[in-house]
Amino acid sequence: MDQPQLQTSPPGVPVSGQSTKAVRWKALYKKLAKNKAAMAGAFIVLFFVLMAILAPLLATHDPNEMVVTDKLQSPSSEHWLGTDDVGRDIFSRLLFGARVSLTVGFLSTLLGAVAGVILGIIAGYYGRWIDSLIMRICDVLLAFPGILLALAIVSVLGASTINVIYAVAFFAVPTFARIVRGSTLSIKKLEFIDAIRAMGSSDFRIIFKHILPNILSPIIVQATLYIASAIITASALSFLGLGTKPPTAEWGAMLSAGRHYISQAPHITLFPGIAILLVVIGFNLFGDGLRDALDPKTKNN
Repeated sequence: MDQPQLQTSPPGVPVSGQSTKAVRWKALYKKLAKNKAAMAGAFIVLFFVLMAILAPLLATHDPNEMVVTDKLQSPSSEHWLGTDDVGRDIFSRLLFGARVSLTVGFLSTLLGAVAGVILGIIAGYYGRWIDSLIMRICDVLLAFPGILLALAIVSVLGASTINVIYAVAFFAVPTFARIVRGSTLSIKKLEFIDAIRAMGSSDFRIIFKHILPNILSPIIVQATLYIASAIITASALSFLGLGTKPPTAEWGAMLSAGRHYISQAPHITLFPGIAILLVVIGFNLFGDGLRDALDPKTKNN
């Protein structure tokens, strides 16, 4: 009985079972690997993500345990990054604060991106009065500085972590909507979209099966860059007392609590400030590298 023979593919052609998407991901990784700044940003982001996930295992003390007799201690073998004004361990609070800051950054960006993508695609695909209406609303929202808009929303809804997520996500919507609208306008004019429409495909199928996959690159890049802005905004709101409520550890709130002791115990504000600085730099470096890697005009072979 003859045995079936394995089929081979010529060099450069994906073998059976290896999708085109897998090949594209490999090509993207190769481009990113050549960008040292992007890789440095990726490692910084990964470091803080792991720090947040492993916080219960890495923490040396209960982040909310107050020991008044140990307040304002400098870094030591007992308290690696010192203690705050009520004797809480700063290292442990920094670990758990990463959870709050990164959660706010990721969730607010996700919510803002989903709403902005939907509005942007609708405006770009259908055009006419619906395009004008959506874009004029976006123009009004973009006229306000993001932090002021977030302040207004949180002031109305009340101070809490979930309300900070809603506020930060809200002013992300017009940015994503404008980016997606522009990309949709350029894609829908291509001939293959006209051919698909002539074959009787519904608008829903054209939008989500053919247009959306072709405009994911700018969405991903903007999302990566926006996470950094979201973390800064959330920290600013907590610094002003409109974010995460105490005693929950959050970097902005830690900065706010330590500002009264900045001359007596500068480590209270130093380490949360460094954490915010590093994670923002990490996301910006990775986002810039991702933008270069996803840009079809670049020729990094």
